[in-house]
Amino acid sequence: MALGTVTAPHELRFDTGRICLDLLATTHPEERLGSVEVVCAWITGSGLVPAGTPLAHADGSWPAAFRELRGHLARLVRGRPAPGTPAYARALARVNELARAAPPAPRAVPGDDGTLVRRLDGPPGSAALLAVIARDAVDLLTDPLARASLRQCEGDNCPIVYLDTSRGRRRRWCSSEICGNRERVARHRRRTAALPRA
Repeated sequence: MALGTVTAPHELRFDTGRICLDLLATTHPEERLGSVEVVCAWITGSGLVPAGTPLAHADGSWPAAFRELRGHLARLVRGRPAPGTPAYARALARVNELARAAPPAPRAVPGDDGTLVRRLDGPPGSAALLAVIARDAVDLLTDPLARASLRQCEGDNCPIVYLDTSRGRRRRWCSSEICGNRERVARHRRRTAALPRA
């Protein structure tokens, strides 16, 4: 992606540092999980399944299931509504419920060149894939160090939450190429506009 370009609605991002946060990022700048094909692209791109895993069995219920989990994650990660409220408790209960399902079973199999590669034991179901994301959220929410590294992007109107693993924990934007570049361009325009006209 070129500097200063806006991510197109069909493009997916995987730069938040956690798979559960990558799922949250699928709402910006607009809904991205509107079709089975895009959900399957997200599943593969996020690393939930090894590349080449067939997902032809995915059906129309998958986008709604992934969006539902995303909504619960948003409540828990962003803390709105506040912890202790009924809505927060419902979101937490649902994430815990989804985390109970068995995740897809991995296998090590010889690849074309003889080295071992990861494959799944069979086609992964929606519940198994959602379990991986829910377990990642449980790990994130119960790890004080990870929670302390959560940041909200400082870009204008950017709701993306990411894990700040930068040196000194001074990362300001979800993406230096997108939100960071917009901020640098805006700063340059403000400085230019403040210069006296000849």
